[in-house]
Amino acid sequence: MRMHSQALLVVLLSSLLAGAANAEAPREPTNKDCHPRDRAAMLAIMAALGQSGTPYPENYCCDWFGVTCDKLTGRVVGLSLFQQPQLTGTIPDAMANLIHLQDLFLHHIPALSGPIPPAIGKLSNLTSLHIAWTAVSGPVPSFLATLTKLSQLDLSFNSLTGAIPASLGSIPNLSGINLSRNRLTGAIPSTIFSKSAGNVYLYLSHNNLTGPLPAEFADMSFVQLDLSRNALTGDASRLFGRGKALQYLDLSRNAFDFDMSGVVFPEQLDFVDLSHNAISGSIPAQVANLTNLQFFNVSYNRLCGALPTGGKMPTFDLYNFQHNKCLCGAPFFPSCKT
Repeated sequence: MRMHSQALLVVLLSSLLAGAANAEAPREPTNKDCHPRDRAAMLAIMAALGQSGTPYPENYCCDWFGVTCDKLTGRVVGLSLFQQPQLTGTIPDAMANLIHLQDLFLHHIPALSGPIPPAIGKLSNLTSLHIAWTAVSGPVPSFLATLTKLSQLDLSFNSLTGAIPASLGSIPNLSGINLSRNRLTGAIPSTIFSKSAGNVYLYLSHNNLTGPLPAEFADMSFVQLDLSRNALTGDASRLFGRGKALQYLDLSRNAFDFDMSGVVFPEQLDFVDLSHNAISGSIPAQVANLTNLQFFNVSYNRLCGALPTGGKMPTFDLYNFQHNKCLCGAPFFPSCKT
């Protein structure tokens, strides 16, 4: 898993463990015994996944591994099922009964299958939804737009098909989406993140997405953007620009076609992979002065002209520039003609 996916995983785990207070009247905390309705829901969930009885006793569900409860009310606010290959079946409808759930984390459960059920759309308090590394299939449901408190959505490494629903753009606080490693098709919706304010993260790699980038991307404050290994086309230069927050950019293995010569790279970039596209022009000299840059790959394009010199350039090798039209300059190519 790449660095940005690991970072998102840490964020989601941190939010899960943190929990949050809710507005119910307090009762004496037990630190173990959850609310009776949530205990019934948890028992139904685990039974539906093939796990009933020991080690899931009827009492003290707040003490179960992966369950986080509000300490005052006993309501379940976090559920994390992580690397549990013994769990089988589909996402249980009983999940809808955890009405105070804020963080749902279903990760690396290979026998979890079927579509994402409408029950998930009833969890109106969810702030993070993570269903990844499973056999879950079907579409990305449009009903996820009803989760108006959602800030992080990770449905990566599944078998989801169909288009990305434009309705995701209506979620007001959504700042991170990871739909990588699925079988999604169609164009990237122009409405995605349309209601979001501030910095956003978008990972759509290893799908079958087509078409150009939305024009709206020019005004979005991406921090990390991974669109690699799709069939996207057209001009991606709108993603660049002085003063943008962009740090991680992977557009590799698409069919983007634009002139790089006049592109201004955001100053905070630390990772750039533009390889295996149809990008033309020359590499701007400014690239050498990007002080945070750790990775830069423009191989397999149609670039010409002199390689930049100085700065970060000595840290890169031929692999980063090979198979272009007519790049020139030391140490990898013949001297540029004058």
